[in-house]
Amino acid sequence: MCGIAGFMSTEGHTVRPDEIIRQMTAAIIHRGPDADGHWLDCDAGVALGHRRLSILDLSPEGSQPMVSASGRYVIVYNGEIYNYRDIRVELDDRHHHTWRGHSDTEVILAAIEEYGIERALKSFVGMFAFALWDRQERAITIARDRLGEKPLYYGRHDGNFIFASELKALQKHPAFSGDIDRNSIALFLRHNYIPAPYSIYRGIHKLLPGTYLTISISQRDATPTVYWSAHSAAETGKAQPFVGSDKEAVDRLEQLLRQSVCQQMVADVPLGAFLSGGIDSTTIVALMQAQSCSPVRTFTIGFHEEGYNEADQAKAVAHHLGTNHTELYVTPSQALDVIPRLPQLYDEPFSDSSQIPTFLVSQMTQQHVTVSLSGDAGDELFGGYGRYLMCDRLLKKIGWLPRGFVKNVSRVLSKIPPDLLDKGFSWLSPAWERYVRPGKPSAKLQALIRILQEQSPELLYQSAVSHWKDPASIVIGATEPLTVLTDKSRYFKGDSNIANMMYFDLMSYLPDDILVKVDRAAMGVSLETRVPLLDHRVVEFALTLPTSLKIRHGITKWPLRQVLYRYVPQDLMERPKMGFGVPIDSWLRGPLRDWAEELLGETRLKNEGFFDPAPIRTKWAEHLSGTHRWHYYLWDILMFQAWLESQQNA
Repeated sequence: MCGIAGFMSTEGHTVRPDEIIRQMTAAIIHRGPDADGHWLDCDAGVALGHRRLSILDLSPEGSQPMVSASGRYVIVYNGEIYNYRDIRVELDDRHHHTWRGHSDTEVILAAIEEYGIERALKSFVGMFAFALWDRQERAITIARDRLGEKPLYYGRHDGNFIFASELKALQKHPAFSGDIDRNSIALFLRHNYIPAPYSIYRGIHKLLPGTYLTISISQRDATPTVYWSAHSAAETGKAQPFVGSDKEAVDRLEQLLRQSVCQQMVADVPLGAFLSGGIDSTTIVALMQAQSCSPVRTFTIGFHEEGYNEADQAKAVAHHLGTNHTELYVTPSQALDVIPRLPQLYDEPFSDSSQIPTFLVSQMTQQHVTVSLSGDAGDELFGGYGRYLMCDRLLKKIGWLPRGFVKNVSRVLSKIPPDLLDKGFSWLSPAWERYVRPGKPSAKLQALIRILQEQSPELLYQSAVSHWKDPASIVIGATEPLTVLTDKSRYFKGDSNIANMMYFDLMSYLPDDILVKVDRAAMGVSLETRVPLLDHRVVEFALTLPTSLKIRHGITKWPLRQVLYRYVPQDLMERPKMGFGVPIDSWLRGPLRDWAEELLGETRLKNEGFFDPAPIRTKWAEHLSGTHRWHYYLWDILMFQAWLESQQNA
C-alpha cells in the first residue's frame, strides 16, 4: 500500500520538475512513510513519484518507481496483486525471467511487457492504482482496480496531465487551479460523498473503477477504457444464473472466500483483521483463523453509549475463534477530537459519520499490525442492508395506492413530533429492529415519510439513500449531474427490486463511500486494509445468485451466514444488525453545538455564497428544539464548511 503522484507536461519542458514531484509526494507521506522515490524524463516533461509503505519484498529491490527489465516501462503503483505468484510462474513457463526481487510490482511490469496493458489488467486479482510511463510510445497510462478499492485522481491543466492518489498531492502542482465545482456540492448533499467520476474541483476527476486511461505527447485528449465493469458482471450473472443446489452454492462461496482470504493473508509484515462481531467481519476472521497456524490478531473499538457498542459481541466471537483480540473503549472526547482532522484526511467534503470510528479503529490497529483485513462489501453483495427489505415491502404494499393518497399520509406523519412517535410506536421496537438497525422509531419513521413520496423502484431507492432531496435548490448556481442513480442508461434490471438496489450500491455507495472511508482513515495512519469479499471472482459469483437465495424468509445474507455457521455456532451470531457510528444527533445539541453554530451562521453562509442559508437555518433550529432529527442533513453542511475552512487556512 502506497501513494503515487506524477505529471506529464504535454507542452514540453516543466520548470523545476524534481522539486514539484517531491512536494507532491511529501503531501502524501502518510500513505507511505517508509521510502520516497522519484523518476524524471525531463525531455518528455514526465515525473513519477512514489511513497512506500513496505508490505512485500522489504528490500531495495521492491522500491519504486520501478523500471521494467527491458527498460521500456516505468511504474508507480499503489496496492496489492494477490495472485502475483501465480502470474510469475506463468510468465516463467512462457519465457524464463531473471527476477531482481520478489515484489508484485516487478510481476506487474513483466505481465504488461508480455501481454500488453489490457490483458495484464484482466489477469490481476487485487486492489491497485498505478501509472505507467511507456518510454517507447511516450505515453502515460493510469489504471484502477475493478471495484475501486484504491483511489486515483487526475486532471488536465495548462498543458499538464496530473494525477495522484489524493487531492492534496495534486494541489502541490503549480498548474492546479482549485476551482470548486458547485455541481459536485449538490451531489455531495444528496449522497454524503461525491460519486466518481466527479470531484470537488472543476477539471479534476476520479478514474472510474475497472478502467484505464492513456495520454500521450501527441494525443492529449482521451477517454477511459473499460476492462471490467460491475454492470457487465451483473448482466452476465442475470443471463447465466447459478443453477446448483443451495448446498452447492454455499460450498462454492466458501471455496472462493477461503481462496481470497488465503491470498490476502500474504505479507512480509504483521497482519490482523477488524472484528465487529457482525456476519461479514466474523466470516473473514473465521476463515483467516482456519488457515492460520497461530492466533489471528483482531481489533475492535467499543462505545459506552447504548446502541453504538459492538465490542461485547466481538469479544465473544474472538474468544470462540481463539484470536489474539484487542479492544479499546472510546470516550466521547476521543471521538470528538477526530473531527478537526477530517478535512485533511478526506481531501474533499465527505460526511459519512462512521468515518470517526473507522479512523479510531484504524489508529488502534496500526499500533500492532501494518495490514488489516475487513469484512466490507457483504451487505452490497448479499442483501444485508435493512433498507433493501424496507423499500421492497413498501413497493409491494403501496404500489397500487393512488399517489396523492400516499403523499397525504406522509404529510400527516411528518407533522407528528418525534418524541410522540417514539412513545406511540415503542411497542413496535422488537419487530422494527429485525429489519433495520436499532434506533429510535421516530428516526426510522422520518426516513419512511421521505420515501413514501416516491413509488417507482428507482426513484424510491434514490429517495431512500438521499440526504437533501433537492440539493440543487440549496447550492447556489448548481445543476445536479447525472449519476448511476439518475442516468437511466446505466440502470440494471435484475430478478427483483432488491437486486436492483444492491446493484446501485455496488456501483456507487460501495466504491465512493465505504471504500473511500476506509482507505483515507486507514492510510491516514499508514495502515493497509484489504477486502477479501471484493475479490472479483467472489463478486462475479455473488451476482449469479438469485435474490431468493441471498434473502430467505426475511433473513439477509443467507449464503454468507451458512458459510459462517460452519465455523461459528449460529446462536452466537443471533443479534440485531448494528451500525458502525457515533451519536452525531445528540452531539450536535451538546458538545458540538457551538462549533456547529459558528459554521452554520447565517451571515457566514451568505458571505461564502455557496448555500441558501434559509433551509439550513430552519433545519438547525428544528434539530436543536428536538422537533426533528436533521443530523444527517446538517452533518453534510458542516463537513463542507469544515473542509472549506481548512482550504482557506491552508
